[in-house]
Amino acid sequence: MWDYGTPLYDIMEGLNNVVKAGKVRYLGISNCYAYQLAKANALAEREGFAKFVSVQGHYNLIFREEEREMAKLCAEDNIAMTPYSALAGGRLAKHSGEISKRMQEDSYAKLKYDATAGQDGVIIDRVAKLARQKGVSMTEISLAWLLTKVTSPIVGATKLHHIEGAAKATQLALSAREISCLEEPYVPHSLVGVMAQNTQSSAKESHVWSAGNQNI
Repeated sequence: MWDYGTPLYDIMEGLNNVVKAGKVRYLGISNCYAYQLAKANALAEREGFAKFVSVQGHYNLIFREEEREMAKLCAEDNIAMTPYSALAGGRLAKHSGEISKRMQEDSYAKLKYDATAGQDGVIIDRVAKLARQKGVSMTEISLAWLLTKVTSPIVGATKLHHIEGAAKATQLALSAREISCLEEPYVPHSLVGVMAQNTQSSAKESHVWSAGNQNI
């Protein structure tokens, strides 16, 4: 979450001091707008500070809002995209209507995806169809698509086959026609989760995601 309460100079100077001290090698940022990343790196370049070299945002086949501005900035400035929610909380790994324990209990993922389940289902069905045609899992299709867009997705795994599916995705090549088929039904989505609250006015409000003891 972008820090609206601290001067940007202080943030970048502090992070630069951590790099200079050898505590970290490189800097990454998560959940920001493209203009915020560009502004931070412009200040860092002007002051001789370490710049952000990667960004972790919400990006997958059924939520592609990062393509509006962030993906273009990262391509132009050679910033790595390492998105989270690569499989949309499991939705891109399961057939429409199929339920998992996480999909039932993960209230944060429900907040992000339930409102657009109908339109997202069209894409999920295409993932399932292509997986059948190629004799692979839906996980492999979804991650193979994402790997054509980003440096490396962040993939959570609780079972061995989750790791196996992610590894196999790196060996799966999708044709331009297959990629177009997966992308064609997408329609713009409203920002959800953390990014929906990335505003000056909501900086002091309770957030949907917290690293502390805040009640959600």
